[in-house]
Amino acid sequence: MAVPDQESVSPARASQLAANLASVRRRVDEACVAAGRSPADVALLPVTKFFPAADVLALIEAGATEFGESREPEAGRKAEDVRTATGRTDLRFHMIGQLQRNKAKSVARWADRVHSVDSLKLAQTLDRATGVALDNGDRAAALEVLIQVGLDDDEAKGRGGVAESDLAGLAESIAELPNLVLCGLMVIAPLHGSADRWMAESARIHRDFVAQYPEARELSAGMSGDLEIAVQHGSTCVRVGTAIMGDRPLISP
Repeated sequence: MAVPDQESVSPARASQLAANLASVRRRVDEACVAAGRSPADVALLPVTKFFPAADVLALIEAGATEFGESREPEAGRKAEDVRTATGRTDLRFHMIGQLQRNKAKSVARWADRVHSVDSLKLAQTLDRATGVALDNGDRAAALEVLIQVGLDDDEAKGRGGVAESDLAGLAESIAELPNLVLCGLMVIAPLHGSADRWMAESARIHRDFVAQYPEARELSAGMSGDLEIAVQHGSTCVRVGTAIMGDRPLISP
């Protein structure tokens, strides 16, 4: 597989990525066993932002099929390059970062799932953009979305997301939008406090949410440093960047 205008990764880089991917997958599997869960219930999402399409192709060779991105337009170009190079229709790209409404049109063309919906205005903009993309043949299915829940009331320390008190109202509105599929929740543990505290809080919010929306069972929670705790508390998707990709490059592609 080749990417236009980009060099392939070296054999050493490809080998390291494959080894890192396998190592993190073992961590997830072991965490599932420790929590009494099936490893099949937790997806590993490599976060490939800042890294070139050639790295994504190396991960595909190692067995990965889903990838997390958070920078537009870099993400859109990368998704197009990878899909063109492989010709595969089973690859999925996730928008996991905070999303501005003026980027919704482009994101709706390449993203299979958006993890970071935190307002009705953003959801409505994504719905309209997805409708246009469907009409234009730029995508074949509705856009999957997760609502990002803010776990910290202190905005200066928090990482974004809708307040728990506003969650039900936003979910009701999203469920009525024709081009979006509400799949669940996403959380990012705040920088202060223990990961266990925040993941336990996420689990409680998620249980209450699923009681109201039984089809929206996904919980995107956990990253390189806290994935075991996230799995223990019910995460269905861990988003792992550094442990797979290594330190971000000094010069971003």
